[in-house]
Amino acid sequence: MATIQTIIDTTSRKPEDIINDLKEKVINPPAWSSLVKEYDPRNHPVMSKSKYPDIANPDGTIDYVTRITYDLQRLAVKRMTELCYGIPVKRNYNAQTPRQQEAATIIENILQRNRIDSLNIERGNYLFASCEVMTLWYATKEENTLYGVKSPIKLRCRNFSPMNSEKLYPLFDENGDYIAMSIAYSIKKAGKTINYFDTYTQQQHIKWESSGQGWTEVENEAITIGKNPTLYAWRPAPIWENTSDLVYEMEWAMSRNGNYLRKNSKPAFAIFADEDIPFGSEKNQNSEFRTVLQFPKGSDAKYITWEGAIENLKFFIAELRQMFFTQLQLPDWSYESIKSSPMSGEALKQMFIDAQLKVKDEAGRLIEFHDREINVIRAFAKIIAPQLKSEIDDLQIETEITPFAVSDEKDLINNLTTATAGKPIVSQLEAIQYLGWSRDAKKTLEQLANEATFNSFNLTV
Repeated sequence: MATIQTIIDTTSRKPEDIINDLKEKVINPPAWSSLVKEYDPRNHPVMSKSKYPDIANPDGTIDYVTRITYDLQRLAVKRMTELCYGIPVKRNYNAQTPRQQEAATIIENILQRNRIDSLNIERGNYLFASCEVMTLWYATKEENTLYGVKSPIKLRCRNFSPMNSEKLYPLFDENGDYIAMSIAYSIKKAGKTINYFDTYTQQQHIKWESSGQGWTEVENEAITIGKNPTLYAWRPAPIWENTSDLVYEMEWAMSRNGNYLRKNSKPAFAIFADEDIPFGSEKNQNSEFRTVLQFPKGSDAKYITWEGAIENLKFFIAELRQMFFTQLQLPDWSYESIKSSPMSGEALKQMFIDAQLKVKDEAGRLIEFHDREINVIRAFAKIIAPQLKSEIDDLQIETEITPFAVSDEKDLINNLTTATAGKPIVSQLEAIQYLGWSRDAKKTLEQLANEATFNSFNLTV
């Protein structure tokens, strides 16, 4: 395979040839054009008038059939994202010196100023629905003190996904190393659609433009941080995987049942007699205060109702819904589900065990993605605080994804304290770090110690 420098050699190669080479994908995630047919309930088979047409009557009127959809694929995406990022991703900084702690504070400030928790939720939705997500980190020249020190640049980031009509083209070498990232997208300008193709490598950013007649290079700039500023993650199937047929079956069952209900829910008044009985000449309820019916002896008249197999339908839908969530290892924690079968606190914990295991399955690619992001932030942090360059490189940072769960830590603490005969089980510093309210646990501990010393010397009677 040719090197990336050879592929993007703009001095000897035509833009069309370069772009064609950059579009070659070693991986094969499913196309969003196919996934959206499952993700968006408006594209489900029950909504197709060719597969499920309305009924045209001889008099020219149309009987519109019932069309009921279940938005469960989108719900599965949201549930998985909530399980992974409902509890924010935790970054454990192992700072050994005050200067490393200062470096940790700068990195954390960069992430928090870019609303990293909201960014992760958006990225989770993109990844679990469209199977691809890319994040670009970039800097603008703007002096500020947002990160705790005087900085010559301001960092920003942006997510890209096929869900936004953006096509992603990651490029890997023969060893599987990520060497380039390209994005194809379109923008309307003055009523015309302009196509763009951006490529990012470790050393270079190139942008091409096309209005339908070939590609023209419009930008070619060096990347000076020594890192590719893009992050990429993908998965081979959407999070709902092979469960769409279950959803479609529920939709067909409910839609067909809706047709029967509409047809048979109109009150039917039946007369059982051996003679012809005139009826239908009664006046409306505002013109007469009572209705008199006269039938021969032995006749009968009553309303009849349709006795549908409602219980069988409920059982069928409930089984299909349960199969959907069971196959995906996702908890069905809707209010209706929990209300129908009240659970104890311990039962609620058990409800999340399968989901926690699924998050562990997904955590590998997610942690790899976040670790690469930390390395990109390190590169920018060395520009923001060049005096801490070695500390930023040496600082150990571990990313931790905590699956969302209903838990009662009070019981766990009581059990551990009892096991140690009432002795402390963590230090005060570890407790502050675990709580996560303080960005600088050591500084908080020092402040607490100073406050305790101050109070001991300022006793009141």
